[in-house]
Amino acid sequence: MSSELTAFGIIAHASLPVQIVMLLLTVVSVISWAIIYRKAIDYKVAKRAVSLFEERFWSGIDLSKLYVQINSTPNSENGLENLFRAGFKEFARLSQQPGTDGEAVMEGAERAMRVALYREQEKLEHQLPFLATVGSVSPYVGLLGTVWGIMNSFLALAQQNQATLQVVAPDIAEALIATAIGLFAAIPAVIAFNRFNSKTENLLNAYGIFADEFSGILHRKAHSQEGVAE
Repeated sequence: MSSELTAFGIIAHASLPVQIVMLLLTVVSVISWAIIYRKAIDYKVAKRAVSLFEERFWSGIDLSKLYVQINSTPNSENGLENLFRAGFKEFARLSQQPGTDGEAVMEGAERAMRVALYREQEKLEHQLPFLATVGSVSPYVGLLGTVWGIMNSFLALAQQNQATLQVVAPDIAEALIATAIGLFAAIPAVIAFNRFNSKTENLLNAYGIFADEFSGILHRKAHSQEGVAE
């Protein structure tokens, strides 16, 4: 088999526009795989962090003591820890202000947790739009290379007196390879995006449930302190 008829040979002898399309898709695919690998680790760490923090939180430890422990060894990658730190910090700050009623304290604490939850959502969704874009655009970029290769094959065919497969085969082959590279870039990106999007929703649900439960605890604490003050 001639070296020009191998996949690498076809790519090496492809027209410049098709080579640019192939190179672009290859670079995008490599970046996508790097993101997929990094995000897979991040979600695994985040899920484990949820379990570890919930175990500490529901162990019966005093909230003030837990807050001090967390601040001594902060872990910014722990979503529940960030929610707890934001809510309890604001709760403690407002509780120490004279004349602040329980509802005002709770409103401030819940607002702080909403902001923290939004930041966690941003972190979880970081780079997912890139995967979505790669998944939706790559097939069309590959199709551009396909169209160019087929167009060249017809032009080459028009210059020949007799149509032969040998004339059109190289251009059609490079067109099909461009399509294959486009699909190779798109399919993993789409699968990863859907999977990570589902994991994001699950983690955000866990964060939301914790925020509601933590708000209930703080609500009882705020009104008990208000009753003592009266």
